[in-house]
Amino acid sequence: MAEILAYVHKDGFFHRLHPVTKILFILIVGLMSILSTNLGFLALLVLSILIISCYANLGSEVLHQFRLIVIMSVILIGITIITMPSGEILGYLIPNGFPVIGGSLPVTSGAVEFGLVLTLRFMILICAFQLFVISTQPRDIVHTMERLKIPVDYTLMFLVALRFIPTLQIEGTRIHEAQLARGYNPGTGLIGKLRSVAPVVIPLVSNALSRATVLGLTIDIRGYRTGKRTRLREFIFHARDFCVLLGLATISCTYTFLALEHIL
Repeated sequence: MAEILAYVHKDGFFHRLHPVTKILFILIVGLMSILSTNLGFLALLVLSILIISCYANLGSEVLHQFRLIVIMSVILIGITIITMPSGEILGYLIPNGFPVIGGSLPVTSGAVEFGLVLTLRFMILICAFQLFVISTQPRDIVHTMERLKIPVDYTLMFLVALRFIPTLQIEGTRIHEAQLARGYNPGTGLIGKLRSVAPVVIPLVSNALSRATVLGLTIDIRGYRTGKRTRLREFIFHARDFCVLLGLATISCTYTFLALEHIL
């Protein structure tokens, strides 16, 4: 089972980049996706990130989680269609043939377009952030955030939240398998899945709270907030980093020029 947002030990192009370069990549790509409403441009960004992940030898990891992103995106489009009817009516979620409720919940062009824009933005932000996390060790993230003068408390909160996601995923799977091994049968279908949530969530939350207490005590004992720490290795900018930064600067200038021309 592939862990969500867990570091992947590989020697790819993205792994060898400086963490600051990766952070700038996320910021620039994220800003372009948020500011743009052009479907073609947003789709091109999604395709570019997938190509970059394949070139960085991380294509399988990104595509594995991409299926979940697509499912969540479909749900997002459905919610947008239901809650934001605007523009030309393309059809109805409930056909006219149904008695009483037939012809309700119209599907409009404005809602579909806005839903696609939100979906593509969601894909870009999640995939770009995933590329950064799975190609950067947690200790390197901490060192980079310290060098950027980010407060220690915020750095610690980010790192703990980041590391808890794969840990809770693994523990949740183990609890579910333990319940099945004990003969627990929640049933099949949607009702069965809903019944299987409580026996997993309750011990999972309890264990997470206990782990958080132990983690807090460990941090205090090791003196995380005191003194100047030495680092095992120091990151320096290489030629590949400058090439990536030059490419990002070129893309940013091009995007700004096209945005001013009202093309994007």
